[in-house]
Amino acid sequence: MKRVASIGECMIELRHRDAALLELGFAGDSFNTALYLARLSAGLAVDYVTALGDDPYSEAMLDSWRAEGIGTDAVTRLPGKLPGLYLIRTAADGERRFFYYRSAAAARELFRDAEASILRRLHQYDVLYFTAITLSILAPEARERLRAVLAAARAAGRLVVFDSNYRPAGWPDRATAQAAIEPFLDVIGMALPTFEDEQALWGDTVPHETRARYSTHGVEVCVKRGAEGCDLGSGAHVPVPVPIAPIDTTAAGDAFNAAYLSARLAGAAPAEAALAGHCLAGVVIQYRGAIIPRAAMPSIVL
Repeated sequence: MKRVASIGECMIELRHRDAALLELGFAGDSFNTALYLARLSAGLAVDYVTALGDDPYSEAMLDSWRAEGIGTDAVTRLPGKLPGLYLIRTAADGERRFFYYRSAAAARELFRDAEASILRRLHQYDVLYFTAITLSILAPEARERLRAVLAAARAAGRLVVFDSNYRPAGWPDRATAQAAIEPFLDVIGMALPTFEDEQALWGDTVPHETRARYSTHGVEVCVKRGAEGCDLGSGAHVPVPVPIAPIDTTAAGDAFNAAYLSARLAGAAPAEAALAGHCLAGVVIQYRGAIIPRAAMPSIVL
């Protein structure tokens, strides 16, 4: 059984049921991928790597993760700290806006301690997954510690997977984000970026520029393009099989990543894995919030 570590931040999610009523959930980009991976793959042991507080919401998070089969042994607990929080407002076309309250979240303390036991444990995993949002919450010294661990993991033959999930609100400016993210391009083995994010971060004008950036580093790449499908590193285009009008696009890319990675780890070719990604993302966008009911999970046959 392969062991997967997904690294980042899970937050309290508040989504509108109507103008005045909010519904509580737990979500975050790297966490969403971890959860869908755990649901899809009986052959994977998925752990989530983060920091939480000792409050009731942190406890509720951990309970919900364990119920999904996600390992919690790699969670650092920080007394007196709280999880981050965000609200979602969704437009009529399913596109969403996020409003964050996370400047003092526990996850921002992750890897600040050079002797943190979790850093020493990351080499035990077969697959390590992180995103640009993961990097945005880390202090510079913590970011460099993570990079060193990921570099050693890749050198040892582990698979390091990255989604450039660029959110400008998480960075002081674009130049800071570029300077923080670029050194990690040398340590990843698989990239699952969204073209819109790459446009905003690097100024790409066509998906080929995104593919080339990652392929130059010897990385397997799949460039997500929303309703337009995705482009593989080979240049092949994999369209969305059936266009679907979204209710809420939250976590569509995270779900795609989980299905793509699950399929590739099971031996599927990239084009097959991309179709699996489209299948799961197509279901996720028909529900509000990041996490769909377990009963709504599609049967993905490879």
